[in-house]
Amino acid sequence: MSSWVREQGLQVLATVGVSVAGLATVRPIGATGPGLVIAVLLPLCCLALAARHLPVIRPDLAFPWLATGILASIALIATSDQGTAYLFTYFLVGHAGVRLEARRAVPLAVAAGLSGAAAFAVAPVLPWPVGLTLGLPVLIGLARRSRQEATQAALAAAQAGERAARAEAQAAVLAERARIARDVHDVLAHSLAGINMQLELADALLDTGDLDRVRQANDKAHSLVRESLQQAQWTVHALREDALPLVDSLTAMIESSGHRDALTVHGDVGELPAQVVQNLLRIAQESLTNAARHAPGAPVRVELRRRAADVVLTINNGRVVAPVSASPGSGMGLIGMRERVALLGGVLEAGPITAADTADWIGGWRVTAVVPLEGSR
Repeated sequence: MSSWVREQGLQVLATVGVSVAGLATVRPIGATGPGLVIAVLLPLCCLALAARHLPVIRPDLAFPWLATGILASIALIATSDQGTAYLFTYFLVGHAGVRLEARRAVPLAVAAGLSGAAAFAVAPVLPWPVGLTLGLPVLIGLARRSRQEATQAALAAAQAGERAARAEAQAAVLAERARIARDVHDVLAHSLAGINMQLELADALLDTGDLDRVRQANDKAHSLVRESLQQAQWTVHALREDALPLVDSLTAMIESSGHRDALTVHGDVGELPAQVVQNLLRIAQESLTNAARHAPGAPVRVELRRRAADVVLTINNGRVVAPVSASPGSGMGLIGMRERVALLGGVLEAGPITAADTADWIGGWRVTAVVPLEGSR
């Protein structure tokens, strides 16, 4: 900004200097004949030169204004017999290169040079060949125009880059919000739904006087609270990008859901990207919670398989063995699982089991997540 202000200041000083020099040296000035013509043309040239500091002039008026100013300055040269009238032409032609496109500025400059040579021939203030140089300042103006356009293009590119960076940052914020929403859903929605179901069961059993079943429901609610606390710890670790041991965490999760020796591991899964571990644990948690809600008492089998290019997590639960009462849920579980796998570039399949090694599994439900390892972050 300081360089721009300095340049504008120099331009104003140049305009004032040329105008003062013209008013002081251009002669004759009088009330009749050539003096009257000069008395009219000189202020007109000063006004035309001063107008170049008004950027609000519409582009369609720039050509008539500059053409009129140059014509007035040439006429001033031809009318006067001394002075610096030619300075008006130099500065106006140079400014034509700044304000006008080259296809309009160059012909105007050529016309000014030829007219200037003729004017010096009529009024020999300077040798007529000098008049041809009156069109040369257009080159300086065009160079300045090109520099301004390059600067504006650079500023526009910088602004576009800044907007793109803001959009990228906003997208990152939205992605992080979606991630936190999934984690909150996994921890709160399932846990609170299960606790609420057990408490409602205990409340209903109080009227029957079956205290043993009331205690069982109460104990189950306490167990869900403890599990929720553990899941909350997992969520905090995930949000902090801490790496969790996949097999140990998966084993603890499965056992806390009431199933033992249900995990089978194939291959070495010790070194996996943190994002893969976190999302696989969330998918397992969602699947186990759905199994407990929709098929309580059914067997559960979890398989974790490390292959060359990906890792596969499969959660199976057997068919429903007892009537299931409706329990509250958000309905976002399967959507959240698909989102998690999609963010990692993998695929998730979920559906009923139609073929299995034993009849107990047919009619159950299977969730399979395939997550590629290359490029995982």
